[in-house]
Amino acid sequence: MTRPLGFGICTDQNMDWPTSVERWKYFESLGFDSIWNCDHFEQPSRPGGPYLEAWTMLAGLAAETETIRIGVLVTSNTFRHPGLLVKEAITVDLISSGRLEFGIGAGWYVPEHEAYGLEFLPAGQRVDQFEEAVQVMDSLFRNEEATFDGDYYQLHNAPSRPRPAQQPRPPFTIGAHRPRMMRIVAKWADRWNTSGTVEEVRSKNALLDEALDEAGRDPDSIIRSLYGWASVMPFDPWESVDAFEQCVGEYREAGINEFIIDQPDSSRFNVVEQVVSDVLPGLRAGA
Repeated sequence: MTRPLGFGICTDQNMDWPTSVERWKYFESLGFDSIWNCDHFEQPSRPGGPYLEAWTMLAGLAAETETIRIGVLVTSNTFRHPGLLVKEAITVDLISSGRLEFGIGAGWYVPEHEAYGLEFLPAGQRVDQFEEAVQVMDSLFRNEEATFDGDYYQLHNAPSRPRPAQQPRPPFTIGAHRPRMMRIVAKWADRWNTSGTVEEVRSKNALLDEALDEAGRDPDSIIRSLYGWASVMPFDPWESVDAFEQCVGEYREAGINEFIIDQPDSSRFNVVEQVVSDVLPGLRAGA
């Protein structure tokens, strides 16, 4: 059975708090399925500007919204111990009455690690560390106590109370692009998130299919999600209604069934509103 298409918005936390609240409420009122912020110490595309912390901001926005699914696209594993991150996530899941999508990745933006003196391991070790973290976090979400003895993390009857609103745990979104990360996705994730050109995404989607087959998992059991970051796409999907439809059509053919797109400048909110009213109902209905 083909998954229905999903549509979300991603915002950077470079706005002041009142504007952020206003934007999230606005996009919720339009009927988007989900809304996300990002996890950086500075905005990679605009370094030097203001940038708020992702999870504390998400907690505040969870209290300001009512129905829309919320998450961080995606949390860098290099910033927080997985035990702390699960505590934060359970708190947000409870504040939001079970609306959290739990987004995680291995980390990638080197300059912020250098600026803050954070360890940034070589790629292979960073993936090893991430795979351990995913196991730790899954166990802490599912159990009131967790024990883990790994190379990077050790837990000894670590308590995890209270339990999250969503049982057995909030859905996992894993950002991944390469074969080893795809195997982690195939084993643990409810949603795979990626970015890139149509051809890049098509190639990555084939890697995911191979990993899912290797794991013995139904290929339709996972959401295949695009982070629509305009600078790495062929064109800006908010340029016009036609551009949005073209974007969805091309990436859908490459295997994507969820579109989480950066919010546009407010001057293009008229395009967003027209897309929501005239385009999304037909796409969601399979037209």
